[in-house]
Amino acid sequence: MAPAVAAGVLAPLLVAPAAQASSTPHRGNCAPRAEAVSYSDSLDKTTTKDGVAVGGLSAITYDKFSRSYATVVDRSGTQPARLVFLSNGRAPQATRTIPLKRADGTAFDGTNFDGEGLAVLPNGTFLVSSEAEPSIRIFGRDGVQRGELAVPDRFRVTPTGEAPENATLEGLTISPDGRYVYAAMEGSLAGDAPSNGEVPRHRVLVYKGDGRGGYRLVRQFGYQADRGNRIAEVAAYADGRLVFLEGAFTSGVGNTVRVYAVTGANRAPDVSAVRNLSTVTHRSLVEKQPIADLANCPTLGATSPQPQLNPLLDNFEGLAVEPSRGAQRRLVLISDDNFSANQKTRLLQIDARLP
Repeated sequence: MAPAVAAGVLAPLLVAPAAQASSTPHRGNCAPRAEAVSYSDSLDKTTTKDGVAVGGLSAITYDKFSRSYATVVDRSGTQPARLVFLSNGRAPQATRTIPLKRADGTAFDGTNFDGEGLAVLPNGTFLVSSEAEPSIRIFGRDGVQRGELAVPDRFRVTPTGEAPENATLEGLTISPDGRYVYAAMEGSLAGDAPSNGEVPRHRVLVYKGDGRGGYRLVRQFGYQADRGNRIAEVAAYADGRLVFLEGAFTSGVGNTVRVYAVTGANRAPDVSAVRNLSTVTHRSLVEKQPIADLANCPTLGATSPQPQLNPLLDNFEGLAVEPSRGAQRRLVLISDDNFSANQKTRLLQIDARLP
């Protein structure tokens, strides 16, 4: 399971196409290596049982300790930063939340925390990345901070570092064996900017477990997204094998959402010492394989409140890979509605043939 540890058996998040989907649901090719299965808008513009508005969900992972899916709310204004847990079944609902707090008990909120990535460590604690600094913090099951992973100074938001605001550690995942943590940059560092108009490249931080519950940064590798795309999420599904979720938005046109697989992350060259990624050859980057372009999926009867090339599309920012013994994997995606009337909180399932 990615971004969570793949131990245990997953209950299906959507056992069938939800009532909000087409009255005659069907699978459909998303090209080149995936099929759309079902979607649900049951979470859109709802509240949790304790009255918290559901929205801004920017990651999704299976938490075997609560036997439910967990998500994280991104920038939430003056509201407390929190994790939101989802029920399994035909029409998932938000069942409970956990506010995130500092070690002294004071709450994080949207003014100092922008939750983007989420993983569950082998001991059940939560790993959450925030774009605000950026940071990767460890939280206990009670939501109180227990520790933090080191982030290189270059990755700090400008002017402290070289990262653009609101485009830092968007993707976060842990390998199924719990040994490695991967944190992917949504955008590119200023020092990696190409001078010849080529597509900017992204860095992924790799942390290794120390066997005592901690993780230390051991290397970086380079990834090139499609022109105009950002890295919205990354999910590990096997040793050195990752799924990247790329996205973009064009006003009046809609969202671009593409899925790629990387099989050699554990063998990728270490680019930690490279000052400018635009100066290295493609051999110094991981090779990606196309899995799905969601614009090619059937609509499944979905509707969209804003223009889209395919009304099934929205601002998908969360991705989880269910465990499987074969090449066919179930991918679960969740969209971030940014608390906007023009976007939806949508869950989508696709079946993909991963290498």
